[in-house]
Amino acid sequence: MRLRSGVFASACLLVQALGVGLFLRGFFPVPVRSLPRSGALSGPPAEPPPTGFSSNWTKVPSPLFKKAVIVLIDALRDDFVFGSKGKRFMPYTTQLVERGTSHSFVAEAKPPTVTMPRIKALTTGSIPGFIDVIMNLNSPALLEDNLIQQAKAAGKRIIFYGDDTWVRLFPKQFAEYDGTTSFFVSDYTEVDDNVTRHLDNVMKREDWDLLILHYLGLDHIGHLSGPHSPLIGPKLSEMDNIIKKIHTSLLSKEEGEVASPHLLVVCGDHGMSETGSHGGSSEGEVRTPLLFISSAFDRSGGLLKPPELVQQTDLAVTLAIGLGLPISRNSVGQLLLPVVEQKTVREQLRYLHLNGFQLSRLLQENMATYEKDPGFQQFKMAEKSHGSWIKLYLEGNTSEVLRNLGKKVLKQYLEAIRVLSSSLSKQVAQYDTYSMIVGTVIILEVLVLLLLSTAKALSSRAELEVPLSPLCSLLFYLTCLMLCAVHVVVCTSTESSCYFCSISWLTALGVIMLISGLLCVILSALEKVFVNPKQMAKNPAAATSSWSEFDVLILAGTVGHVSSLGASSFIEEEHQTWYFLVSTLCLALCQETCRHYFLAKDCDLQLPSSVKANPEEVKGAHHHHRDDAGFLQDAPKTGKAANSESTRGSEKWMVLATPWVVLVCCRLLRSLNQTGVQWAHKPDFGHWLTSSEHKAELSLVASVSLVMIFILVQRRCSLVSKIAMALGLLGVYSYRAAIGNVEFPWQRDSKDISKGIIEARFVYVFVLGIVFTGTKDLLKSQVLSTDAKTKFIGLWEIYSGLVLLAALLLRPHNLPVLVFCLLIQAMMTKYVWKPLEYDAAQVTIMHYWFGQAFFFFQGNSNSIASVDVSAGFVGLDNYVEIPAIFLTGFATYSGPLLWAIHLLCYLSSEVSRNPSAMGHGCFCYALLRSIPVAVYIILVTGLRYHLFIWSVFSPKLLYEGVHVFITAGVCTFFTAMDHNHLRKVQD
Repeated sequence: MRLRSGVFASACLLVQALGVGLFLRGFFPVPVRSLPRSGALSGPPAEPPPTGFSSNWTKVPSPLFKKAVIVLIDALRDDFVFGSKGKRFMPYTTQLVERGTSHSFVAEAKPPTVTMPRIKALTTGSIPGFIDVIMNLNSPALLEDNLIQQAKAAGKRIIFYGDDTWVRLFPKQFAEYDGTTSFFVSDYTEVDDNVTRHLDNVMKREDWDLLILHYLGLDHIGHLSGPHSPLIGPKLSEMDNIIKKIHTSLLSKEEGEVASPHLLVVCGDHGMSETGSHGGSSEGEVRTPLLFISSAFDRSGGLLKPPELVQQTDLAVTLAIGLGLPISRNSVGQLLLPVVEQKTVREQLRYLHLNGFQLSRLLQENMATYEKDPGFQQFKMAEKSHGSWIKLYLEGNTSEVLRNLGKKVLKQYLEAIRVLSSSLSKQVAQYDTYSMIVGTVIILEVLVLLLLSTAKALSSRAELEVPLSPLCSLLFYLTCLMLCAVHVVVCTSTESSCYFCSISWLTALGVIMLISGLLCVILSALEKVFVNPKQMAKNPAAATSSWSEFDVLILAGTVGHVSSLGASSFIEEEHQTWYFLVSTLCLALCQETCRHYFLAKDCDLQLPSSVKANPEEVKGAHHHHRDDAGFLQDAPKTGKAANSESTRGSEKWMVLATPWVVLVCCRLLRSLNQTGVQWAHKPDFGHWLTSSEHKAELSLVASVSLVMIFILVQRRCSLVSKIAMALGLLGVYSYRAAIGNVEFPWQRDSKDISKGIIEARFVYVFVLGIVFTGTKDLLKSQVLSTDAKTKFIGLWEIYSGLVLLAALLLRPHNLPVLVFCLLIQAMMTKYVWKPLEYDAAQVTIMHYWFGQAFFFFQGNSNSIASVDVSAGFVGLDNYVEIPAIFLTGFATYSGPLLWAIHLLCYLSSEVSRNPSAMGHGCFCYALLRSIPVAVYIILVTGLRYHLFIWSVFSPKLLYEGVHVFITAGVCTFFTAMDHNHLRKVQD
């Protein structure tokens, strides 16, 4: 079966996307949980029985606190309470920390630092799976054992107000609740007022045992303007007043009561990075304050010690003990001993024994060799010592021996619990190895098939023969049977859940047939290469191909980047790799231009190295070249002699200057956004612009950038699209002014700030209008077979609509990134790619490199924290899942996407000169995406037990997976646009 290069590449990428999806599902499985228990095993353990005695302490201890209030402030960093901001904006909380009856800790959250996994950690004490970062958008009910479920089962009445993620996680658990959406990040006032308005009423009542308040406003301010925004201070003061109100109310309830005291817990689910986002593993994102405030504690005094660093999972255990509830079965947390230090030694030992027993039982169910674990052995030793202490205690011994032994047992329990918790944190989840293997095999088969097809796919015909005969061979059927047998054996013998085994047998059979078919096709291709080399010699592309210095540079850059993915530091600072490659590319272009105009002979002035190898193709190239470029460059068509004279004149110096201009632009963009990990906290021009003191400068930069965007885009648009573009860009500025990022000269009152919904929807209308106009021209060129100019204009108008959408979604300080993107594209098209006549493959690689560099120029990184969630809610008055996901994805990948669509526009103008340009570009683009994802999946599989697997390698894996899906869509669009070549083949 004969296929075009573009069709073949698109099909390969779609199959590879299937493999990536399978691998991701296996790599991010549901964590292993404790087995359900029944009967006597489900109750708490008794005290370790001493010889000759029996203990009557066999039930869950009585609660230490009568009522508990949990105030969870979303994105509350530790320095917001314990730092200078806390002393300035939270004076009451600071007083409680320094001189009040409280215990203060810094709770460390594990990545991913997003809300839903953190709520799971706070309530279950377990470490959620990394895939929960995806499920965060649509949180299902939490079925595993948790604090809320235990409190409900114990007959406690729970009231909740705040983030509706809790309502979705714990349906039917709250006696009363009022949820607010957590995804509409433009709102930071009403979202908290909806919680506080219930406070006065509920604090007067006595019909509740546990009150949970989840405030979202601070997190939304962080997403909008970062941790140093002037809005942070007033919001912290608001939270301080709420804490004061709750604390004084709880104290008033205790007056005259003999019952247990009340407890107030103040904590955060995660922090925020220096850019205001979260999801990664920087110190600002993982460290949150954890305060226990109660009249039962001794008043703080003396020298103020820095808060102790604990784990966020420790809260669930401590609250369970404090409320007299069983510890969650899946908890890996440790009891915070200062919270119970006012109790007797026997009670403290009882609490620690309960904690250690639960951890040791969880270890037994998740580790076959649990008896050899140091923590388990230490726990058994502590139990024996505990039994000896109880014997002395029951004998009435009150000597120093009893006290010293009690202190020794406490230390033994604490050390054993620490080691057990550490072991469980490493063992609590396991990989779905079978799904990972199946996905990896598909990905590698696609990559090998692309590499074997490169010569024919990049030939002048841009076609290749895909043999179907191997699909009817005996080898195919034997492979299918063998793989089916393996599938049956694995799925019937595995003790753990496997996703690939859970799908229907018909779907699994389809995947098995796909793997077998790809293998047979690869073997057939290898046979032609090695067994029948004479047939390959007949291929003109293979016979005349030669490597230029530029090709060697491209190959070395690709290999170097792929090799760097095996090191965590290179992944964290991947932007440095792409900045280096783009800078090196510019220097190589400088050499090419100088060689072209100064070192080449007169007869070779118009023949660069990339096209000299095929004189017959070059012979007809100049006949079409200026015709195609005429409408692309808005230059009048002139004769060949006049055009050559012009090139040797002023354009010659523009060609020589373009690589240097691009190099300067890239250097300026590097100064705009600090990204990565090592230097992300360093000040940059973007931070300077977004500070409240420089709002006028930001307004000037944004307005100039929008004007430049219009100038660079409008020249190739129709009159209607030009008008729509101008009005749309005006709407972009109006939207940013409406939400307070920039200002109009007449807008000085902050009361004019709104959510900008009307202004954003105004822009959306023009985006859709421009895209619709371009689509109409494309359909006209495809159906009516009009000239290439109509098709190019249609593509360019779609591109212009996407540029307008990017201008709306990008933050105002990032608008210069869009300007430089358009400027570099225009200069490279007019002064480098056209005059030097680079072939489609080389232009595609350059587009890909620049697209990757602009991904990081935007301020993105390989951390989830750099995803601008606020872009997903531009123009929305409530959370709508599909538009929010699309807008967030487009804003994140706007750099690579705009360069890919520009590549499509450029190659469409080259079809008259080179009918195979679109196919070559599509194939190269698919190959460039396939190589790194295949290599990285192999690397991340080998490094799956690396120390930084969840903080560094896993977020990068998600980025790579999403990029594959996006590239598959882009290549499909490439194939649909390659209509001229299809008609030529059919003729």
